[in-house]
Amino acid sequence: MRVPLSWIRDFTPIEAEPAEVARALDHLGLEVEAVDEPGREIGGVVVARVVDVVPHPDADKLRLVDVDYGVGSTRVVCGAPNVVPGMLAPYAPSGARLPGGVTLEARRIRGVTSDGMLCSARELALGDDHAGILDLRGHGEASPAEGAGDDPEPGTDVVEVLGLDDTVFDLSITPNRPDAMSVVGVARDLAAHFGLPLDVPAARPDPAGAPTATTISVVVEAPERAPRFTARRLDVSIGPAPRWMARRLALAGMRPISNVVDVTNYVLLERGQPLHAFDLAHLAGRGLVVRRAAPGERITTLDGVERRLEADDLLVCDAERVPQAIAGIMGGADAEVRDTTTEILLEAAYFEPEGISRTSKRLGLRSESSARFERGVDPGGVLDASGRAAQLMQEVAGATVAPDPIDSYPAPVDRPRVTVRTDRVNALLGTDLPADRIPELLAPLEIEVEPDASGPPGRFVARPPTFRPDLEREIDIVEEVARRIGLDSIPRTLPPATRSGTGLSPRQRDRRTVVDALVGAGLAEAVTISLVSSEAVRAAGYAGGVVEAANPLRAEESVLRPLVGPGLLQAAARNAAHGLPDLALFEAGHVFRPPTPATEPLPDERDHVAVVVAGTRRRAPVEPDRPVDVYDAVDCLRVVTDALGLADVRLEPEGAPGFHSGRTAAVVVDGAVAGHVGEYAAATLAAFEMTGPAVGFELDLDALLAGARRDRSFRPLSRFPASAIDLAFVLDDAVAAAAIVGALTEVAGDLAEDVRCFDEFRSDALGPGRRSLAFALRLRAADRTLTDAEVGDVRAACIREVERRFGAELRG
Repeated sequence: MRVPLSWIRDFTPIEAEPAEVARALDHLGLEVEAVDEPGREIGGVVVARVVDVVPHPDADKLRLVDVDYGVGSTRVVCGAPNVVPGMLAPYAPSGARLPGGVTLEARRIRGVTSDGMLCSARELALGDDHAGILDLRGHGEASPAEGAGDDPEPGTDVVEVLGLDDTVFDLSITPNRPDAMSVVGVARDLAAHFGLPLDVPAARPDPAGAPTATTISVVVEAPERAPRFTARRLDVSIGPAPRWMARRLALAGMRPISNVVDVTNYVLLERGQPLHAFDLAHLAGRGLVVRRAAPGERITTLDGVERRLEADDLLVCDAERVPQAIAGIMGGADAEVRDTTTEILLEAAYFEPEGISRTSKRLGLRSESSARFERGVDPGGVLDASGRAAQLMQEVAGATVAPDPIDSYPAPVDRPRVTVRTDRVNALLGTDLPADRIPELLAPLEIEVEPDASGPPGRFVARPPTFRPDLEREIDIVEEVARRIGLDSIPRTLPPATRSGTGLSPRQRDRRTVVDALVGAGLAEAVTISLVSSEAVRAAGYAGGVVEAANPLRAEESVLRPLVGPGLLQAAARNAAHGLPDLALFEAGHVFRPPTPATEPLPDERDHVAVVVAGTRRRAPVEPDRPVDVYDAVDCLRVVTDALGLADVRLEPEGAPGFHSGRTAAVVVDGAVAGHVGEYAAATLAAFEMTGPAVGFELDLDALLAGARRDRSFRPLSRFPASAIDLAFVLDDAVAAAAIVGALTEVAGDLAEDVRCFDEFRSDALGPGRRSLAFALRLRAADRTLTDAEVGDVRAACIREVERRFGAELRG
């Protein structure tokens, strides 16, 4: 939100420098994103009156212009076609500064010396118009408090005439501060901060004519969605807004349109109350009906878009029930104010915030009005804001205001009563404020505080104003006290050095063990967003139920992830698209499934751990890079299971959605499937726009951590050397490498220190549906050096068992 300093000063006499005001705003929690000073780069440019215009003697398109700039006169060369005698224009003499760091000098143009130049809007950085010189006639009008002025006098500084001597603060307003979405709200906080008075004059339009209710009608059929709805009738004369108003709106970031529309925007910015003006001549039945939409009903909004509505949407219709506006968001095109409008119905309302927010998000339609209504406007200030607009329309549009506006407010909003304890305030803030200080701090914010007669000393009852719907609990009032005294003035204290609990729980330690093991194996931990697209979930092969988010940050990412893998595959694809195809990622995090049973209110939430390894990888420093294969994923799995010391983990051949059918295995922990490990299917990689191979696993982390553990008692390390055996077998594709590893480990018994598959080979010479798998065995005895005969016996026994159990053939 852009707030000009001059506008703030209409309500509180702030004399501080802009830099100090900016610091105060940050101090108050109204974050200043930028400070804009439009006239900073302009210096020495003054108003000049054009005295005479004659042709240039040596150029058809140039003219010689004599100007009077107040303290003297001179001649400039100018090519603009709109310069005429009597015109007032910005004159930049020699030595003047213009935006962009330009300093002017006298120069000869086609034989004639030009002492400076007359300026267009673009040369003053006021817009892109470079077709003619900026005409300053009529720019001498004063502020709204001073009334209308005359043409500026020659010699007057152009920065002052155009209002460029102002400072504009670009503020980031948090969602819990609807009152700060207005100039008055910002001024109130600053007045409290600097100890200055706040003066917001009451609106007192001068009514005339027949009472409003005798000329228009209002019916509110959905009072729960429109708790307060007001309407006024005015006769107006459409024309341009006065310069001061147009200038102020432009500084605040709004485009001036016409006096009536500009007044509604002016009051929106000043008071935070959206308004809407309907052309009564185009409003059937001369009245309004506020109702819910019918499913499938349509309306064309002011932006020219036809929008399909649902039953939850709220409409403002004419008396014949034809939609004329989407309540609180945007008006329709039928009854908009136009150049021929002479009679308007001015609507001001308080709409239920959540309904406005739902409709705005569903339609993808956000406006200055919806941004305020969905935060919560002041229900107590609706009629005052309407009166302020009527008063301004009398000043700038010659309006006649009908008396007795219609005000439908059947159930006035009750101000909450919040109990505040002085000792609680001090305990939370680490301060030592006396009891009488708290009412003093809250009074400038218009929070009424009275002693709690039924409570102990130092206990109060605070009644926040209706423009502060965010103040509902004691902690909210404590925060206001903190803002008033200044967070930077609260002394720093350390909490008592007490210790509760016994540190990390066993489950937390095990989870950290898994993470540390994968990091130690060279993988990078990723943190992906829990919201993913349904397309990504299906592309990863998941076909189960999903949990849809009611209010996703992005409409295309509306599913709470049922797996961690899709997020990692998306991350891998993004890295590959940016020239980083080789990576190894893991993530441990929550996944969400539909509740079981379905009557449960919350989803089934679990912890998963997933790994994705893509591109190329080397297994040892001396090896060259090679494409990743399924054994890289198995190695990562072994790192995890070994770190946890799981006693019963095995791999069993089993396909899984999203993985290659013949290169996937179920990870079985204590007899139950905890997840799958394997190579991702080509279709899965194509869906994520990945070209290289990728392998990985996804496991139920809870099942993994619940697995039985090996005996961790210490066993002395053998001081005798190891013996290595390499065996290669030709066998059917259906036989899993893990099954062979299990058989070899079983045969070798206590001598087996390590058994792993290290190579896979395929060739037509091996026969259809067959492959060669190579295994490395490391044997070591605890009490002796193994003899060649012993190693040979183990080798022979291993070969016999694999041939017998799996129909394998020893290769080579």
